[in-house]
Amino acid sequence: MTTASPAPAPGAPDRPEPARGLTEIADIVTPFAVRAAATLRLADHIAAGRTRLPDLAEAAGADPQALARLLHFLICRDIFAEPEPGTYALTELAGELLADHPANLRQWLDADEVAGRLDTTFPHLVDAVRSGTPVYEKVHGASFWADLGASPARTESFDRLMAQVSQSTRGIGTTYDWSDIRHVVDVGGGTGALLREILQAHPRLRGTVADQAGSVAEARRYLAGHGLGDRADAAVHDMFDHLPPGADAYLLSRVLADWDDESAVRILRTCAAAVPEQGRVLIAERVLPGEPAPGTPETAEDVAETRRLTSHDLRMLVLLGGRKRSVAQYAQLADRAGLGLTASDRLPGGATVMEFRPLRP
Repeated sequence: MTTASPAPAPGAPDRPEPARGLTEIADIVTPFAVRAAATLRLADHIAAGRTRLPDLAEAAGADPQALARLLHFLICRDIFAEPEPGTYALTELAGELLADHPANLRQWLDADEVAGRLDTTFPHLVDAVRSGTPVYEKVHGASFWADLGASPARTESFDRLMAQVSQSTRGIGTTYDWSDIRHVVDVGGGTGALLREILQAHPRLRGTVADQAGSVAEARRYLAGHGLGDRADAAVHDMFDHLPPGADAYLLSRVLADWDDESAVRILRTCAAAVPEQGRVLIAERVLPGEPAPGTPETAEDVAETRRLTSHDLRMLVLLGGRKRSVAQYAQLADRAGLGLTASDRLPGGATVMEFRPLRP
């Protein structure tokens, strides 16, 4: 059962909105204070009735006086409320930190989860901007993927985060036209969750997950467990080198944003080498909005989406050296791989499916 975000607590002060200047925007304390609240599960403890400071500190495993100072800081920013001295309550913002909030924000802000490990790379953003290369290995001693694979706990935490991110491709099984496709290869398809959605929507389709050995073993179990063992399989393939040839469609879902342009072109060339003349390569990604037509102002939705994606774009730079792109930028990369854009469709989850077909000589 999902708990709705609570209304401001009774007695919470009605303060005027302060001016938001550059000093406040650049403030480093607030984001880490919010992450501390998320990591200590303060919203959940308060919702469970641990509202008095001694009880809340005990539940959170925190020093009472230090916790009071953290809460005082957050109360001044209307993230928590103190309706009575030493008694704390949730505001609407604090409600977003509840474990069962549909946005699942607490997991992304928890310093003890893999997301917290990702956040520790951002103090080195200037190094990434100067070099144009990721800095994750500089911080953690190994590349992102190697560091993740070295820890089952980090891998499990990352998989839970990605289960939320995968909602961006929700609806791909029904929004895109699969009517003349018999076999689809999900390149870098992980555990097979996206392939499952497609195959369940189209009972005549066959599918293959092409990924690394660890993912392939899990994908086989996952797909068989969902009753798809007769129509779905998984095979070990290096998307930079070789893919099973002859399928009607090769799907790259949330893959290319992890890579720089040259690496992305290499992956697309591997797909182009495998796809038959009448086949297609599909890219599913959240894309940067294109330039509006001359004289047409950007919509509020475009502005909001651009703000979100530019944040993701910097994460890709710092962590992996990848980037967010527009449909036009993906088309330019695909053209270098011998593929031409033929269609694009926005999915209900927010991602866009772009269809590419082999260019004729």
